[in-house]
Amino acid sequence: MGRLTRAEVQEMNRRKVLEAAREEFGERGFRDAKIDRIAERAGLTRGAVYSNFPGKRALYFAVLADLAVRGAVGPPADSVGTVREALGVLARNRVARFPLSGEESAENPARDLPSVVLADAQTREPYAQLLKLDAIVLGLALEGLAAGRRGGGGRLVPVAETVLTLLHGADQLAAAAPGFGDPFQVVAACEQLGGLASEGAAGEWAPPHLPYVARARPVDEAWAPPEGVTDALRGEAVGLGEDGVVAVLGLHRLEAVEETVRAAPAGQVVTVVLVTGEPGELGPLARLTVAELGVSMRQAFPRGVWPGVRVVHDEAGVLAGVVGVSGVSDATECAVRVEGGRVVARGEGRGAGYAVGVGGG
Repeated sequence: MGRLTRAEVQEMNRRKVLEAAREEFGERGFRDAKIDRIAERAGLTRGAVYSNFPGKRALYFAVLADLAVRGAVGPPADSVGTVREALGVLARNRVARFPLSGEESAENPARDLPSVVLADAQTREPYAQLLKLDAIVLGLALEGLAAGRRGGGGRLVPVAETVLTLLHGADQLAAAAPGFGDPFQVVAACEQLGGLASEGAAGEWAPPHLPYVARARPVDEAWAPPEGVTDALRGEAVGLGEDGVVAVLGLHRLEAVEETVRAAPAGQVVTVVLVTGEPGELGPLARLTVAELGVSMRQAFPRGVWPGVRVVHDEAGVLAGVVGVSGVSDATECAVRVEGGRVVARGEGRGAGYAVGVGGG
């Protein structure tokens, strides 16, 4: 057998660190876990751990992201037909992961995620926006179900936000006080929220105020996206050559996904490129959240009602550079519209995705 390349050795060491860290965090929790013990478990030096991960929190997020990506497999649902049924499936699969005892809770590496996120403003705002992305994608899928059965409907992103609030709260309470509450009642409550869809109580979407959104600039530029791009939501390799909108969004601006999707021409795909100024730490947090969203989508929704939005992680800023963003941050907001293999419109700043979607349509 030939010698391993430098890249292969680095990947092997990274896998060793992740496995050792999973065991350490599972046994001791985030607070009491030690980098020295993780290095010893992995059979590596402390320096080797830090050469792969900038700190303990970044390593913790990477462990959870790795577990989530491993679990993001399986075919999409094919028998869910109503909003109520989809919410029921979503809730049942979520509460099935709730700990039933204190020992079971203690063995779960993810048990400390809420406290780790809350401990620092650097993680709180991106995490809130990542959950906003969850609610937008789930809400748009619910709208697809509602429209298919009723020939139309209101905005259901608020319903998705309420369901996620209930499930996240119940999850945290189950970890803090295992055995408290009835998980079946949590499921029933989520199903009842589906009634908001049939009653049209969720309201309609209002576009952003045009005076505060700069118009997109018409351009005629070459479009040469990189190959090997993966849609993290579906776990599939995708090409970016078709007509559509590509929006580069920092982790503080993910709420802009909804206005981008709603403004895009009918039938065109919106590709959301996630970037961050802290890729070593916030990149894994984004991967964790999107992977869990993909699991929920596969469990609860037939592929036919998935919204026309793809999510691409771009921690190195490669795709952002192709779009024309020279430097990324968590506040980045830029979008282009592609038609016929050319970039035909460009927008920057707040509302860029919306401006590109409605401009020149």
